[in-house]
Amino acid sequence: MLLRRTVTVLAGLFVLFVLIAPSDLEKFSFESFLRVPLEGLIGVMVLVLLPDRFRKPAAIVGGIALGLFTVVKIMDIGFDMVLYRPFDLVLDWPLLVPAIDFVDVTFGRFASVLAVALAVALVAGIVFLAAISVQRLSSVAAGRRPIAIRAVALVAVACVSLAVPGVPVYSDAAATSLVDHARRVQAGLNDREVFAAEASVDAFRGHPGLLSSLQGKDVVFTFVESYGKSALDMPDVAAKLAQGNDRLKAAGYSARSAYLTSPTAGGGSWMAQATLLSGLWIDNQQRYRNLVASDRLTLPRAFRESSWRSVGVVPGITQAWPEGDFFHYNQIYAAQDLGYKGPRFGYATTPDQFTLESFQRNERSKAHGPVMAAIPMVSSHAPWSPTPDSVEWDKLGDGSIYSTMPASNDPPESIFGRDPAAVRADYAHSISYSLESVLSYVEKYGDENLVMVFLGDHQPAQMVTGEGASRDVPITIVAKDPAVMDQVAGWKWDDGIKPGGSAPVSRMSDFRDQFLSTFSPPND
Repeated sequence: MLLRRTVTVLAGLFVLFVLIAPSDLEKFSFESFLRVPLEGLIGVMVLVLLPDRFRKPAAIVGGIALGLFTVVKIMDIGFDMVLYRPFDLVLDWPLLVPAIDFVDVTFGRFASVLAVALAVALVAGIVFLAAISVQRLSSVAAGRRPIAIRAVALVAVACVSLAVPGVPVYSDAAATSLVDHARRVQAGLNDREVFAAEASVDAFRGHPGLLSSLQGKDVVFTFVESYGKSALDMPDVAAKLAQGNDRLKAAGYSARSAYLTSPTAGGGSWMAQATLLSGLWIDNQQRYRNLVASDRLTLPRAFRESSWRSVGVVPGITQAWPEGDFFHYNQIYAAQDLGYKGPRFGYATTPDQFTLESFQRNERSKAHGPVMAAIPMVSSHAPWSPTPDSVEWDKLGDGSIYSTMPASNDPPESIFGRDPAAVRADYAHSISYSLESVLSYVEKYGDENLVMVFLGDHQPAQMVTGEGASRDVPITIVAKDPAVMDQVAGWKWDDGIKPGGSAPVSRMSDFRDQFLSTFSPPND
């Protein structure tokens, strides 16, 4: 008897937890569970009033549905922690493939197969547990039908009677979540057509004289991983930017800065980079796949068709990258092409400073025509520890010098098992290192023909930014030639490499057109 009652209580607590638990881990609190789930009251009444021959099948179906809802809620929590948004039932399934690939590359094929097997077992276990829990509660309630009906009625009346503005007594979180997911499903099913319509409009395809105002310039776009607006408030980063601004001024450079709103946050760097380079809003994997299968004019392609040598320096690419062909680079330098012989620092296969040195060695150190480069900087990718030290440029060699520094191969998700204050400090240190790599590169190798654009791809995880952070990232353009800076004066960006609180903000997808229209003749 005691065992049966214990099982019943545990089943009830499980169902109660699933129905009431928030989809945002930061909203978990003791008070958030002191509510009555309306969906639970309705479910009890339906099962109690059903004829006996229908009740058990209905309980099993309802339990399976509750189990699947639980899985989706877990996905919601995970996506909110990393990407600041719920899981999309239509558009987010392709994101699981890169996750599996990451485990495969980082820990091996056995680890990736094991991770998939454990995930499948977890889903099956949750669905089974939900099904037997609902079945157990249904049987108990049906065996005491009059008491169950009275109890539900009493609780419902109490919820209405005790309701006080601002003090929630009941919860409809499960129903609200289902409605929200249904709306996102509808939007996701229509997104393919919406994106096709957006992509069909391109004012710069066939535009004569593209980028003619930059002829003879080496134009470098560097994406500083996780460099978000939130970093600007951190003392280490603010000091690095202030110091860097003074150094660039002393070397004869000018800079202007603003903000771009990224299509993603916490992760999804490839979507942000594709957004900036293509001029289309890429906020899900379906859009990314459709983009790379299209004939869209990207910035690398525009430069290549205007007589620049266009290169992609992508240290985060460690295996075949077929979608790289979409960008129309003359050459792609993946991780294995950079000549790095040192250790790995967290996610980063190559320290940012070495990445830039490799680009300089392969492209700009010899006699060359104008070159355009897109370079993701990955040292500031989570887990943000350890971060390498800056090295004198002439001593980088093949990277063996880094062997004297603490290194690791920790996965990005390891941040969730560490002290948040330490994570934020490590994040600020890694951003400072990446910024120093860019700034010192300009000092060391810059000249009248260098135009450097550096920006963040997205904000870091909410563990760093806190809840409610924007998706804005800083962007800066640096050049020594006054003619270049005169042409961007119309952008009304702030002077210097740190945008102020009231600096202009635009969508990241608008930058391509802004850049092309500024440095190209009018399209009559």
